[in-house]
Amino acid sequence: MNTGGESGGKGLDQDGCFVREGSLARVPAPFAPVVAELTARLATRFPPDRLLSSYLYGSIPRGTAVPGVSDLDALLVLRTGAAGEPAGADRTAARAVAAELDAAFPQIDGAGILLVTEGRLLGASERYDMAWFVACLCTPLGGPDVTAALPRYRPTSLLARETNGDLHLRLPGMRERAAAATTREERTRLTRGMTRKLVRTGFTLVMPRWGGWTSDLVESAEVFGHYYPAHAERMRVAARAARRPAAYPDLLDDLLTGLAPWLADEYLAVHGAKALPPQGP
Repeated sequence: MNTGGESGGKGLDQDGCFVREGSLARVPAPFAPVVAELTARLATRFPPDRLLSSYLYGSIPRGTAVPGVSDLDALLVLRTGAAGEPAGADRTAARAVAAELDAAFPQIDGAGILLVTEGRLLGASERYDMAWFVACLCTPLGGPDVTAALPRYRPTSLLARETNGDLHLRLPGMRERAAAATTREERTRLTRGMTRKLVRTGFTLVMPRWGGWTSDLVESAEVFGHYYPAHAERMRVAARAARRPAAYPDLLDDLLTGLAPWLADEYLAVHGAKALPPQGP
């Protein structure tokens, strides 16, 4: 992807296209050994005829990670081949690498590894969702950049719909998981994940009007609040809780009965529903 020069500090180049955020050069020094060990462990767990490319995303390649607070986020592109979609062995290997890194490095507070096949990633159904995510928000770590030939992306309503136009579908499951969480640890984990989802959805709701991109949750909440001042404070609280979820033990229920259903309805009204992938026979 041609990154060009950023325009107006909004994550776009002079042509109004996304600048790929993050780079290996920005990885903070305390996290360099974690990234090196990730590469080494992937090589031992995934044979070269299965693993095509690896990527980092999140605060570590953006250079904003905080030791002891930030997690490690990685994405692996698997060769489609005869093995097809990620299988049990692939997921087991990814979970093992994540667990080993989390245990070995106190710098990270957890690790997560996403899996996708090259065929699915580059297919039409993922062009404005997973493919955009890898092309614009993920930093190449190993192997070829499989998104290099994709068209460039702009902050359009189509992109908003295909990335986060599924909140109305996710909301029932989010409520079920919140109701089933019985421990403080479970509630904290759900609060972290769900507030991130809500803040990012709120930002992409207004992204085409704002005309840019940011992954910073605090900035995202502020951008959202400019267009929806009646909901601004609740979104700011969600952004703070995404960083310190344990400090907001009762927030989840409030968000899932207030901000989240309103946001789901508003998203549908503004951008429409995300296109569902075709069903098999």
